[in-house]
Amino acid sequence: MKRVQQYQAASVAVLAGWLTDHPDEETRWRLVAEFLEEYRHEPPVVRLALLSPEPSSVGDPHWDVFLAALAEHLAAKDGHAGPPWTESRRLRQFWFPFNTPAARVDAFVHAPASFRRRGVFIHPQELEVA
Repeated sequence: MKRVQQYQAASVAVLAGWLTDHPDEETRWRLVAEFLEEYRHEPPVVRLALLSPEPSSVGDPHWDVFLAALAEHLAAKDGHAGPPWTESRRLRQFWFPFNTPAARVDAFVHAPASFRRRGVFIHPQELEVA
């Protein structure tokens, strides 16, 4: 008899693996959206556990720092500090993932604190899943 594996939401470490396997930006954003959708449906105690394991590098410092900012941002939304592994990840130059003049201004003004302090400027609406 075949054993059925129970569904389990992906952790941020699993997301890093997906991003490593899919280097094109469009696919990466779809994977982030999928992660966020799964994450939102989990109870708070499970959500915190999904952020705890430190992800491996995806091979791109922008995305490595993005994952740290995302983990801290999501933890803060549930009233927790970010996982310890997030503290060391920062960019030396600002990164605007959506790099049009209007998007840059909007992101510069509205980026969540966990992203802004790491040099990643993204509008919070980009982190919402329909």
